[in-house]
Amino acid sequence: MAVTGYTVADYLLDRLHELGVDRVFGVPGDYTLALLDHVVAHPGVAWTGCANELNAGYAADGYARIRGLGAVMTTFGVGELSALNAVAGAFAEHVPLVEIVGSPATGSQAAQRIVHHSLGDGVFTHFLDMHAGVTCARAALTPDDATAEIDRVLCTVRDERLPGYLVVPAEVAVAEVDPPDAPLPAAPPETDQEVLSRFTEAAGRLLDAHPDGPVAVLGGLLVHRFGATSVLENLVAAGGLRYATTLWGKSLLDESDPLFAGVYSGAAGDQDARRTVEDAAVTVLAGVQFTDLNSGFFSQHLDRARTVEIDAEMSSVGDELFAPLRLVDALQALVPLVTAIAGGRVPAELGDPAATGATGSTGGPATGGSGRGDATAHRSPAAGTATDDDAADAAPLGQQTLWDTVAAALRTGDIVLADQGTSFYGMATHRLPRGVTFLGQPLWASIGYTLPALLGATLAAPGRRGVLLIGDGAAQMTVQELGTLFALGVPAVVLVVDNDGYTVERAIHGPKQPYNDIPRWDWSRAGDFFGPGRPSRSSRVTTVGALREALAAAEGSTDTVTVIQAAVPPLDVPPLLTSIAQAAALANSRR
Repeated sequence: MAVTGYTVADYLLDRLHELGVDRVFGVPGDYTLALLDHVVAHPGVAWTGCANELNAGYAADGYARIRGLGAVMTTFGVGELSALNAVAGAFAEHVPLVEIVGSPATGSQAAQRIVHHSLGDGVFTHFLDMHAGVTCARAALTPDDATAEIDRVLCTVRDERLPGYLVVPAEVAVAEVDPPDAPLPAAPPETDQEVLSRFTEAAGRLLDAHPDGPVAVLGGLLVHRFGATSVLENLVAAGGLRYATTLWGKSLLDESDPLFAGVYSGAAGDQDARRTVEDAAVTVLAGVQFTDLNSGFFSQHLDRARTVEIDAEMSSVGDELFAPLRLVDALQALVPLVTAIAGGRVPAELGDPAATGATGSTGGPATGGSGRGDATAHRSPAAGTATDDDAADAAPLGQQTLWDTVAAALRTGDIVLADQGTSFYGMATHRLPRGVTFLGQPLWASIGYTLPALLGATLAAPGRRGVLLIGDGAAQMTVQELGTLFALGVPAVVLVVDNDGYTVERAIHGPKQPYNDIPRWDWSRAGDFFGPGRPSRSSRVTTVGALREALAAAEGSTDTVTVIQAAVPPLDVPPLLTSIAQAAALANSRR
């Protein structure tokens, strides 16, 4: 269909493109078809059709975590409610995306007609109201206010790093409007300079009170979401500080650095990380939010009097609160303070802190990983990595040998997505090569999220390889998107952990109960089913050597999906997950 004139649809797409979005994920419906014509015709924004709206929402989420902002487009009612779980997950995990919903024409709505995809009561605001708790801004567009409302919602999404929601009635999408005459307004300043000055003085007093240190840093998710990764890298380098990250912030900082203490999970996790964080004279909590699953069910022990806690819009030093204060400004204020403590000497192995690359800025190449990378493959330094001898190759796969082997095969630039369960908690304790991005969903914890998110993340960063680690039960939730990955020739490794059911649930309760069982699938035939006629590799492996060979075969793939079905015992559980599962079982049994 020919597209003529400059319309609301064009305006919306131009504004999305201005914010770094180069594709929209979704499923077509009759209320969105005219809008989709404009997507197809747009020179800078492509359409990626998904198998269903939930998967499209997950794909937009994965895209946004890498690119800085994502977009999902659905039809009214049935489509948007299918995507609502994904939108809620993005809200919980501070992911900026916009949901664009094509709705019935305003004339039909005004006449309260009983049209398809509605609830049949003539009320057309039900679904907008349902989104109120999981979006930061919403609008139902009219020809008169469309451009202003698009700008308002998109700016709010950009600034608050949360999802937004736009309803575009069918005829409004093609209504003619003027093109934008100026860029979107910049984010308003959120830091009061007097507050910043008082915060800096208070932090300086706390550091001066402990001149012999040590000072430690715990990095969390919000550092990435609010574009402060490079500043945190500079802070660590300037003071030569030991550091850890939360599970939610894994790969935020370079895990191959000797100053990296590990992933901190309270009493449930790495003991070196725990000592580093909890025993420091002063601990800087940068963008940290403690949840049940990333704190070992709130088993963290931190002395508030010895902490500097930096949040998105406020900070604290001991019991003193400072607001409004942006996270990036608070971190920047600490850099000269720790530089002074270190005498301005930066450890040689860290290099020049001014040369560290920025990651995580909205609209740019947000990675969640370290910006201190090199162009060569850097293998994981994880202890216990399998050797090349025949005995090691013949060893059967279990949770330990599985993740040791996967960690050793990762390379600089990989985007690793680990689904909630044994994949996330098995891989979380392994140190990653520098320049690797690790994505998971440990707060919303919707199993199956990562398979469509793999699609979005890899399309957001052409040239980077996606590596998906997902349990067989989780993969059955969203498996349809394998067809899209094959169709687009996305270079990715999909490792399905075949442990015959919901092992994460077995670890919490009912290890042999039938509700934790799933149907058996032969994933080694995935290429035949999902990508007939397309290049693919699919195999089932049961030993370390076979897994290593399958991963090595995938090394040079540039347009091929490799599916590896890795069989492990059903009741084999990573140690970190065992600790968390025991705490979850106890918490769930309390009144």
